[in-house]
Amino acid sequence: MDSNEVNKLLAGLLGTVFVVFSVGIVSDALFASPAPEKPGFAIEAAEPAEGGPAAPAAAEKPIADLLANASVEQGAAIFKKCQACHSGEKGGPNKVGPDLWDIVDRPVASHEGFAYSAGMKEYSKGGTEKWTYDNLNHFITSPKKDVKGTAMGFA
Repeated sequence: MDSNEVNKLLAGLLGTVFVVFSVGIVSDALFASPAPEKPGFAIEAAEPAEGGPAAPAAAEKPIADLLANASVEQGAAIFKKCQACHSGEKGGPNKVGPDLWDIVDRPVASHEGFAYSAGMKEYSKGGTEKWTYDNLNHFITSPKKDVKGTAMGFA
């Protein structure tokens, strides 16, 4: 390779670098946005509407009404979500959560071989509290609200 070819290659390389940097500088100048005086975004909350007190929260349906209208097929379909963390067979293994076979009227936090959270142990009142349809409904609806310190996160 003679010196003329080396000069051509270096000129091409330097020309390319010049064009790339020039395009960057020009685009920064064209699309520059001024720095804000104060960092962050202003969020304006809507003013509450006048006209009386806030509407009460939706009343929770009594568990007796829910059980009266329950179906095995719908329950089985819904329980599929639970099976990601719980087994539902008699003598089933503990997973992320304990086995749920025959849970109604079983003492809370009592399934053998499962390490319950401190919140669940406290909720069990030393094993005297039992799972009823009513407290199961409250727990499943909002676990963290019903049992402070529970490890169950499903809602």
